[in-house]
Amino acid sequence: MKARKVAHQQKQPYYKWKRKYFAVLLMTLCFGSLSLLMMQSQYSRIMTLSSSLRAQKPKIAFLFIARNRLPLDIVWDSFFQGGENRFSIYVHSRPGFLFNKATTRSDYFLNRQVNDSIQVDWGQASMIEAERILLRHALEDTYNQRFVFLSDSCIPLYNFSYIYDYIMSTSTSFVDSFADTKEGRYNPLMAPVIPVYNWRKGSQWVVLTRKHAEVVVNDNIVFPMFQWHCKRRSLPEFWRDRPLPADASKEHNCIPDEHYVQTLLAHEGLEEEITRRSLTYSSWDLSSSKDRERRGWHPVTYKYSDGTPKLLKSIKEIDNIYYETENRREWCSSKGEPSACFLFARKFTRPAALRLLNTSALEL
Repeated sequence: MKARKVAHQQKQPYYKWKRKYFAVLLMTLCFGSLSLLMMQSQYSRIMTLSSSLRAQKPKIAFLFIARNRLPLDIVWDSFFQGGENRFSIYVHSRPGFLFNKATTRSDYFLNRQVNDSIQVDWGQASMIEAERILLRHALEDTYNQRFVFLSDSCIPLYNFSYIYDYIMSTSTSFVDSFADTKEGRYNPLMAPVIPVYNWRKGSQWVVLTRKHAEVVVNDNIVFPMFQWHCKRRSLPEFWRDRPLPADASKEHNCIPDEHYVQTLLAHEGLEEEITRRSLTYSSWDLSSSKDRERRGWHPVTYKYSDGTPKLLKSIKEIDNIYYETENRREWCSSKGEPSACFLFARKFTRPAALRLLNTSALEL
């Protein structure tokens, strides 16, 4: 009995060691399996993210310049429904204005206002500063590769896929730009920073590549010249809030938004990188005003009665643009083939735009 008890006591340390060994082995296997599962999960997440990054297409940033709300937001809502993950939206409105459920009927515009907007005065450098603010915000998203400026009265003429392919199919910016030889807007005080041979005019509704958008945002040479020397002439309608100039002939009626981007790109030697036409249609009717001073200053505004398929058809059929000051005709093309010149049009009132949308004239 005594010998058997001693043998049993001798076996107990062996069994304890064996149990500890198996416990350690089991814990090692459990931790190993858990680590393997975590590594597989992390690898799966990395692969999913990598696949997502590969699938993310370049985006177009739509930059809206508005007084307050966007009266045509429902039209744009229909347009954007075809382009998820291929666009972003930024709106410059008056300071303090918010796009919320009370001010927009489209979820696409909710909280899309920039938070550092400024008061914009027509004919002043504040307009081009608003453009620079929009670009600064849009450039923060590295996927934004094209930047489209739009007014609050613009409508799209085609569906999202067509416009996206049209814009992304070329490596150039679309900038309406031509020599301004007869309007007397150039101020000699801008020289020598801006020599007269770099002075350009065109529509402010441009489409920029990322490279050119960065040029605009980083500019600290040409922009100050516009701030200092490009002023609005004191037309009669403005005499109420500013004194009548002593010598009106010395004023230069320089509308900055019609000159800045064009002149800047010329100054930087980048004109070979642009398609020299706008993608936004405007109708300038010189006979629409009885006031000689106002004549030709603003494009035609389309009202409800104008909102017909016939109007859209006439705009879409335009395939060339003639520039009188350069005796140049710009034939429009896309992907090497003849195409319509315009993707957007203005100025449309809300009734006119909704009429086009409700009658399916806008095929969005």
